Amino acid sequence: MEIHDERRDTVPEAACPRGKGAMGRAMRVLAAAAALLGGEAGFAADGPLLVQMLPGGAYKVWTSEGRSPVTEDELMALEASARPGGGETLQTSAGPGSADETAQGVVVRLPRIRDDGALLIDRDACGHIKVWHAETLSRFADGQLTELMLTALPDGGRRIRLGDRYAKGYLTRLGVVVVLWPAGAR
Repeated sequence: MEIHDERRDTVPEAACPRGKGAMGRAMRVLAAAAALLGGEAGFAADGPLLVQMLPGGAYKVWTSEGRSPVTEDELMALEASARPGGGETLQTSAGPGSADETAQGVVVRLPRIRDDGALLIDRDACGHIKVWHAETLSRFADGQLTELMLTALPDGGRRIRLGDRYAKGYLTRLGVVVVLWPAGAR
């Protein structure tokens, strides 16, 4: 069976098992840390983050926490309608929404969602969808985000301490995926 995404070449399904590449490695590290911690409550609130550097040097932080307010089919329709400057407004289960094709990826805007209502659509080489939710109040200072960005590598940068957490950054095409775990865990 062939998988096709109009933004990528056709790729045989067997060539794209889930969990490959830097994002797959980050998720395996996160799963292993969760298993070692036995589901520690403090860890559950710290899912992976995506940190992007914006023009002018500011940072945008996205979180993987929470459920998407729209269905996968709605996300795919919004992604297909995305244009630089904003695509057409489509009706979704969360109200009207539109998608903007930016240098940081396809950003979905849902005005009826509290906070900023932005979602970032990410796809792996096989076209599987990953949704990132905009974080309105970053849990890290700009200096900490800068350190994460500077230490990140494709296979994972060095472990750094951020308050009561350790963090490791993985370079991806959309930015730096950050995996967090309690500093007391080994």
